Amino acid sequence: MSGGSSNRRSVARSAINETAFCAWMAQAAPGDRLQYHHGSLAMDACSHGQTPKSDARRELARVARRARWAVEQRLIHLVQRRNGPDDFTYIAIARPRTPEASASLSSVLLKEAT
Repeated sequence: MSGGSSNRRSVARSAINETAFCAWMAQAAPGDRLQYHHGSLAMDACSHGQTPKSDARRELARVARRARWAVEQRLIHLVQRRNGPDDFTYIAIARPRTPEASASLSSVLLKEAT
């Protein structure tokens, strides 16, 4: 997924949970990429989606919510690549840390939990 001769690291995952997503964000260097879903996120995360287990659907929905939160915190960019009808690759790209986002991810998540 990384192009050219850059030193960006890419990680591909078939299924990722929220904890692993947060761990990746905490250690990712600017430009690092994580494939966090393959399919149709909206369909796969909804209760009527094609994901076989309801636990897997709930976890995917948590990952999607955390990804949106991370965009709001300016920690990542979210992109998607269309592979075909109802077939997308969802990718998170780590952003450079700004002064506002330089607090450790764990302290931000702790504040959110309280």
